[in-house]
Amino acid sequence: MSSFSELGSTSTSWPGDSPAWRAMLALAVVFVLLATTGWTAIRNHHPSPGPREAAVAAWNKARISGRDLPDPDAKPAELSRFFSSLTTAQNNRLAERFPLVVGNLGGAPVELRYRANHFAVDDARQVAAKRMKDRKLSAVGRQEAGRLMHRFESMLTKGRQILAFDPTGPGRAAEVFGDLPNADEVSVVVPGVDTNLANFERTERPNTAPVGMARSLYEAERAERPGARTAVVAWADYTSPAGLGVDAATGRLAESGAVRLDSFVDTLTDASRVSLFCHSYGSVVCGVAAHSLSSKVTDIAVAGSPGMRAQSAVGLGTRARVWATRDADDWIQDVPYMEIGELGHGADPVSAGFGARVLSADGAVGHAGYFEPGTKSLENFAEIGVGALGSVDCAPMSATDCRNGIPGSVEV
Repeated sequence: MSSFSELGSTSTSWPGDSPAWRAMLALAVVFVLLATTGWTAIRNHHPSPGPREAAVAAWNKARISGRDLPDPDAKPAELSRFFSSLTTAQNNRLAERFPLVVGNLGGAPVELRYRANHFAVDDARQVAAKRMKDRKLSAVGRQEAGRLMHRFESMLTKGRQILAFDPTGPGRAAEVFGDLPNADEVSVVVPGVDTNLANFERTERPNTAPVGMARSLYEAERAERPGARTAVVAWADYTSPAGLGVDAATGRLAESGAVRLDSFVDTLTDASRVSLFCHSYGSVVCGVAAHSLSSKVTDIAVAGSPGMRAQSAVGLGTRARVWATRDADDWIQDVPYMEIGELGHGADPVSAGFGARVLSADGAVGHAGYFEPGTKSLENFAEIGVGALGSVDCAPMSATDCRNGIPGSVEV
């Protein structure tokens, strides 16, 4: 829900904080959502085919040196064996011919994926440049095409490591900071609502967008432990809800995002430990994925969470340590933490009853301020990312409990 951070902090006081009041509020939310968008928004949503789908269809019919190409949905280990059996020239040929396929294959060599996605982003840039001049589009459409073109130009900057890219619809992407193939510790930033190619990075308030969040975390981890072999991934490679509508209030997109997150973590075969940092609706994705994630995931930290589709940390079904934080003026605290049918995401992760290790967010301002340099939230994330758990700062009234894994009552 990061794009709504411009709403600023809220000091709204509800008439009461009783279960009855929250139940009535939740029912009101249900009524409004169903009246304005209906259940068809949940059950009859079918994404339109796009350029990657066409690329996959062509890939499935192609061969190289008389050999069939592998199923793009094959396990990372199988895909890795296939690429290892090819020459460098053959790998590069596939990256140039099928960039939207190779650039998104979990088992392909990371450097080859970067190369493929450079081609894919450049192709998308050229399409956007043509749309800027297309008089069949509205002025707003041409303006949006221009915005995308500038985003793609930025992504083509030398040294950027684009690990995933798909321009279909609102688009998906992932970017790496650090040396991913040789990293012992990998941190994955999972963003929330309104994450798309246009908002993958921002010029103003950069640390409210996935790229800025991940870069900020990487720099903080390097400062915390300069010699550590770390990498941070801005993982916006799932379809997030657009705005605060039915999709944001349900788990449908989180379920599909969780499948993608689980598959991505499985590709991190060289890392010894993986930490997830999940913001806003991204925490719903992480909550749904928690029970099936690789054992390499040692920590799941959520910030500004509307819930994790569970009533407790134990209910997530994970052996990973579960951390939660929320700053005092984050408007997300006024979201009803409950589930009614398909709506709602469960208990509040910072509540005492949930059982997460509650971290200080001192210095963070608003819903999207958790990755700003100088905040306790970012410092805590960095310490978790490099395994310096004894240095984290807990939320008030739980200074010892969160480090030792004994949840305590906290005030936020």
